[in-house]
Amino acid sequence: MIIGSAVYWTLPIDHMVLLAEAWDSGASTWSAQERQDYANDLGDTRSLAAVSARENRSKADQDPDQWLPSDPGALCRYIEEWTVVKSRWGRRRTRAK
Repeated sequence: MIIGSAVYWTLPIDHMVLLAEAWDSGASTWSAQERQDYANDLGDTRSLAAVSARENRSKADQDPDQWLPSDPGALCRYIEEWTVVKSRWGRRRTRAK
């Protein structure tokens, strides 16, 4: 996007723990307000992340058992932050995980 003489890049914002994963691990029992709070969580920098469009498309609605970052140097951080977000919202890994 170009505004004046400045060029701005837009990056997709991704949920660390995807909405579908939260739903599958218990968010389906949350109130509408709790689901909205989760979807718009700005209370922890690990909840939402700016990612490349390519990574966002690659991840789709998969969890860490099905998808991991393409950068090997990001694996530990991704798993740690995913686990922290799940725990922070009182969600546990689903059985398959």
